[in-house]
Amino acid sequence: MEIPQHVAIILDGNGRWAKSKGMPRNYGHAQGSKNVERICEDAYRMGIKYLTVYAFSTENWSRPKEEVDALMKLLRNYMKTCLKTAAKNDMKIRVIGDVAKLDEDIRTRIAELEEATKNNGGLNFQIAINYGSRDEIVRAVRRLAEDCAAKTLKPDEIDEGVLERYLDTHGIPDPDLLIRTSGELRLSNYLLWQLAYTEFYFTDVPWPDFTKAELVKAIEQYNARDRRYGGVKEARQDV
Repeated sequence: MEIPQHVAIILDGNGRWAKSKGMPRNYGHAQGSKNVERICEDAYRMGIKYLTVYAFSTENWSRPKEEVDALMKLLRNYMKTCLKTAAKNDMKIRVIGDVAKLDEDIRTRIAELEEATKNNGGLNFQIAINYGSRDEIVRAVRRLAEDCAAKTLKPDEIDEGVLERYLDTHGIPDPDLLIRTSGELRLSNYLLWQLAYTEFYFTDVPWPDFTKAELVKAIEQYNARDRRYGGVKEARQDV
């Protein structure tokens, strides 16, 4: 089985999963956070080199204040425990998104985590926090325009490769496989530029219940796709 180099995941269904168990939404987010650690370890052992997860979007600020505050508290706690997970899996951690809008203590922990893991050689783990793909592209274009105004870049030099250098994901290969859990069939403003040639896999399984076995199912489906021509591979017939 061919293992994709880069897997991106939209972690969906935490709140609905908790509600189905008669628990508050925040309980679902906490269990979803724990599952991120498990899947990171599984991905590393399977040979996946890059894993990018959608943790908090630019649109998530519109959720009820109580839920947003709980998510920020969970994020603070995760930043503490993530260092142990990184050491265990030799992970190199990178946060993508507009971190400037996060509280100072969270920004500090992100910087410390990235610095502490920058020389690790195992799983490259990207966490999208306060991330929205349209916002990412707008920020990239602004910086590109500033460089053009400063005459360090000429407009006729701009191509896909140049623009890509201004994105949050610069230096990271585009995802081979996108997984979205909990039955939703949309991208929700996630990695729109980077997913141009990515295979999509949607599952009804909510994120807290997404296991290594479910990850294997997604990769098996990925292997059934024809990456050259698109679609599902036809069964081979002997003539």
